Amino acid sequence: MITQSYLTDLTYKINGVCIEVHKIMGAGLLESVYHKCIEEEFKLRNINYKSELRIPVFYKEKEINCAFFCDFLIEDQIVLEIKSVSSFNEIHRAQVLNYINLLRKPKGILVNFNVKNLYHQGQETFVNKYYEMLL
Repeated sequence: MITQSYLTDLTYKINGVCIEVHKIMGAGLLESVYHKCIEEEFKLRNINYKSELRIPVFYKEKEINCAFFCDFLIEDQIVLEIKSVSSFNEIHRAQVLNYINLLRKPKGILVNFNVKNLYHQGQETFVNKYYEMLL
């Protein structure tokens, strides 16, 4: 059974993966480099994930065929969206919220690798109504 506590522990593991990648690779690289490094770190830590997961989009109850993908879905519960930008802006936050709502997942993490300190400056966490329904 998925609980808020389980998601908190999983969030800690995901943040650990991102911090490890940032510690080794540093800031200033392309997002695609961090993406591949995160995949390797997930494999090393035996964390289940889907990369470049297609997100279904419905308009007036009809599925729209469009190329809409999130960076990662971890353990089928948490969306991880990565960036390498000067700073987050509202469209990045809206993107993560849209992803977790469209996928009906309880939590999303937004990470920016183009910062000095990833933990303090480079990550934000989002929850929605699906999170609130968990124990």
